[in-house]
Amino acid sequence: MEALFEVVLVLAVATFGAALARRIGVLAPILLVVLGLALSFLPGFPHIRLDPNLVLVGILPPLLYVAALETSVPAFRLNLRPILLLAVGLVIFTAFVVGTVVHLLLPDLPYAICLALGAVVAPPDAVAATAVARKVGLPRRVVTILEGESLVNDATALVLLRVATVSATMASGHVGALDVGREVLVAAGGGILVGLLGVLVFGFLHKRITDPVLDNALSLIVPFAVVFVSEEIHASGVMAVVVTGLGIGHRMPLLMSAASRLQVGAFWRLIQFLLEGLVFLLVGLQLREVVRDLNQPIGFLAWITAAVLLVVFLARFVWLFPATYLALLAPRSGRRDSTPKAGFSIVIGWAGMRGVVTLAAALALPLTLADGRAYPRQLFIWLAFAVIVATLVGQGATLPAVARKVKLPPDDVVQDALSAAAVQHQAGRAAQERLEDLAEGAPAAVIDRLRGLVRSRTNLAWERLGGTERETPSQAYGRLRQEMIDAEREVFRAARDSGKIPQEVLVRAYRDLDLEESLLRQETD
Repeated sequence: MEALFEVVLVLAVATFGAALARRIGVLAPILLVVLGLALSFLPGFPHIRLDPNLVLVGILPPLLYVAALETSVPAFRLNLRPILLLAVGLVIFTAFVVGTVVHLLLPDLPYAICLALGAVVAPPDAVAATAVARKVGLPRRVVTILEGESLVNDATALVLLRVATVSATMASGHVGALDVGREVLVAAGGGILVGLLGVLVFGFLHKRITDPVLDNALSLIVPFAVVFVSEEIHASGVMAVVVTGLGIGHRMPLLMSAASRLQVGAFWRLIQFLLEGLVFLLVGLQLREVVRDLNQPIGFLAWITAAVLLVVFLARFVWLFPATYLALLAPRSGRRDSTPKAGFSIVIGWAGMRGVVTLAAALALPLTLADGRAYPRQLFIWLAFAVIVATLVGQGATLPAVARKVKLPPDDVVQDALSAAAVQHQAGRAAQERLEDLAEGAPAAVIDRLRGLVRSRTNLAWERLGGTERETPSQAYGRLRQEMIDAEREVFRAARDSGKIPQEVLVRAYRDLDLEESLLRQETD
């Protein structure tokens, strides 16, 4: 009962924190981490120890899966080169640079365990990158690159951590670039194969299921199923979840009914909201546990923490600028990348926020080295925690100002609306042609009503190209129809209260009115 109370309390605090962040206009991940830091020293507040296995197997897979479901596969493919340069190349580069610096500062430690710390702090967090990038309103391509990087980089870092940890706990303690490369290829290749198998199997099941509730239940099972299979064959569960999510998301209109897609979308929005709030609050709540067992002098702690933070920050820029421009010289078939503006590289370099995966990986570090030899494990956990807080609070809070300073060109909303209107016009013509083919024998009133629906949807798309000074016909329709719906609801509620209709009739009527109101809000937004 006490454990259940603690879970409900933490979820309630996370929900309150997210709501407060929206109210005051602060990024929710930053506010939740700061709130967790404060609550970690509050007398009487439950002490919750973060289990790394719970994060890596229980929390990370559904978050990655829902992010992959919402990722555009064509956009991901178009930006594959910069995504891989960040998600694979930068993670390995950062891990080795951090590992080398820590080894120089702590020469008595084996290089392998220092590299393990580098792997821990190397990957930016998927949840932090997505939440901050979308809230800031960065250009679409920058968001795609950051989201793509965050989907894949955890796989690289966790595989590298596995190699370094095994080497550190073996008698030889040796880890080489060939070992890392071979393990990354095997784990990534296995994860991709499991992910493709997941697309085939669960895509087949989704296509056969017609009940939205069952579709929803299956969707929840998918990320955990592919992770468990991947772990059994020592492949990358992160890669498997991402590949499955990309494949299912890309084919979702062909696999699920409209009712299933609406319900699955609403379900995953709730899960994403709760888990994102939970993970950032949990990161902050670990502060008391992290600092409790530190026994190094304050001066040494400050020096080594500053050194690691500086290296983590600079490594991203040192890798990013040469990799960005030198990659353009490599031959590539098909469409070549345009020369990126320096502002894009600056913003992508600044958006290197770490999160809960870094802390979970730090907590998963081995207790001892080879032959039972001790090492400053608690110091390593503190360094990982410091990197999370400094990057998330420092870089995350200043990212909007950096984006404004470099003056990134925004997405062309007029061109987006024009493209949407042109496609909607084509869709309307296709609908009109299908209607004419099937109109024979149908009542004339029905045909006229359907033709009017096609015209109104096409007109709505073109109306969005106009200014906002005057109320458009569609906005007027939405405003008036909303008042009519409210009047209808009141009549049904009064009829239920007076006993004229049973509760079941009221529920069905409210459901129809709610669906229409939801559609109205989407069309007028």
